[in-house]
Amino acid sequence: MAIKIYIDQGHNPVNPNAGAEGNGLREQNIVYRIGQDLATLLRASGNYEVRLSRPTPETQLGTSNATSLRARVEDANSWGADYFISLHNNASELSAATGSEAFVFSRGGVADALATDILAGLAAETGLPNRGVFARPSLYVLKRTNMPATLVELGFITNARDARLMSEQPELFARGVYEGIVSYTGLA
Repeated sequence: MAIKIYIDQGHNPVNPNAGAEGNGLREQNIVYRIGQDLATLLRASGNYEVRLSRPTPETQLGTSNATSLRARVEDANSWGADYFISLHNNASELSAATGSEAFVFSRGGVADALATDILAGLAAETGLPNRGVFARPSLYVLKRTNMPATLVELGFITNARDARLMSEQPELFARGVYEGIVSYTGLA
C-alpha cells in the first residue's frame, strides 16, 4: 500500500498568509514549484500517494492566517496522510544567513528522524549547509496534525545564492526532499 505524503506548499499566492520576499522573489511561488516537482518525483516511484495543499498556483487557502493554516491541517488529517511536510523559505536580516533547517513538534520521534533525513538529502543535492532540526511545538502545522509533521526551511530567500538556487534550480530542492523521504521510508 502506498505511503500517503501531504506536501504543504507553505503560504498563499496573496495575503492572508503570503510568504517572505527577497532578491526579487516571492516565497509562495518558489515553494509552489518545488512542491509540484516533489509530487512528480514521489508519484513516479509508485510507492507514494501525494496530496498538495496548493494544486494550482492560484489556490488560496483560508481568509486569515489562522484559517489558512487550519485548512492545510484539516485537509491532511481528513485525507489520512502518513506524513506532513510543509515547505518554506527562510528569511533573515542577515543576508549572509544560508542553508536548510527543519522544525518538528519535539525531538527524538518519527518526525525528527524524517526531518533529519530530508535535511541530509537537501545538503547532498543543493550543497547548502545543514542547519539542523529544531523543536518548535508552537507551530500550528506541527501541533495540530494527526501524523508526523515537519516544516522545512529549504533556504534563505534573503540570501542571494540560496534565492538564485531555489529560483533557477528548484528541481535540486525537490530531489533533496525526495531523497530524504526515500532514505527514511526505504522505498525508492
